[in-house]
Amino acid sequence: MTFPIQKTEAEWRALLAEKGAEPVAFEVTRRAHTERPFTGKYEQVWADGSYHCVCCGNHLFDAGTKFDAGCGWPSFWKAIPGAITDIVDRSHGMVRTETVCSQCGAHLGHVFEDGPAPTGLRYCMNSASIDLHPKDPT
Repeated sequence: MTFPIQKTEAEWRALLAEKGAEPVAFEVTRRAHTERPFTGKYEQVWADGSYHCVCCGNHLFDAGTKFDAGCGWPSFWKAIPGAITDIVDRSHGMVRTETVCSQCGAHLGHVFEDGPAPTGLRYCMNSASIDLHPKDPT
């Protein structure tokens, strides 16, 4: 699958380092690894604002769609339309739906159909894949 934003492995590593991303960000975003549950910096953050792809800045979620799923990862019930691409993931003996950034292909996490109304979806994201842009208080 090809995405609008393309970089080499070295360029992604340099970009993430420049942004001060978490040490696991490259492995998570570019190699589809998963951070351990209950360890991500956004798992229990409830600030107003928006969540963006750590790699390219693509707006993925509004903070108002975040909810406590109790699963150990930041969870959202609705993505920004067109921001995420779904891919069938058959790894680890399961069939799941992987979510990647529609602009750069960064692995974000998975989406499940056990979320709250109104969508019934649970976008289960890795904190290392996203950046919170707090809402301007003015």
